[in-house]
Amino acid sequence: MTEIDEATAAALGWPKTKYAWVERERRWLCRAVPFHRVIRSEAFTDLYVTGTRLRLREAIPADGGAPMRRLGRKADVDPSTRLLTSIYLSPEEYRLLSTLPGAVLRKTRHYLGKVGGADLSVDVFDGPLSGLVMAEAEFQDAAAMAAYPMPDFAVREVTDDLRYTGGRLIADGLPDEQTA
Repeated sequence: MTEIDEATAAALGWPKTKYAWVERERRWLCRAVPFHRVIRSEAFTDLYVTGTRLRLREAIPADGGAPMRRLGRKADVDPSTRLLTSIYLSPEEYRLLSTLPGAVLRKTRHYLGKVGGADLSVDVFDGPLSGLVMAEAEFQDAAAMAAYPMPDFAVREVTDDLRYTGGRLIADGLPDEQTA
């Protein structure tokens, strides 16, 4: 899908597309992080708020930089395309919203930078998802996304398997056949 039409956006809860951006991504299972390619890393704590499409995120840079805190809302158009909005939060706002009911997902994201025209990163999950290593690539348009090859360190593509999205992973746990 190259463009999101107004009817699709409205059906997903966005009456005006100018307030959202389109995220296009593909995901792959991996055995390990190619650490020799990592340019920076962040520890993520995500709270998927119960009964909503909201995710509260805190990202803490491994190098000790300032944390980023935001409340996001997302809705899938298809397995690789979604609409997103974000509000950046103060520490006080984040603390207040972090008391909402929901499921917490923790992971470390290792950024590999631009690889073949896409922003590529690898997530290493903690807690109940420990052992899961998943790469994702983000794209500017559908054509670039369709043409992108599987990274050489990846094992299997899981873009179309909705069980490998953050909210589903933390709600349902690792799929039984998860093999990297």
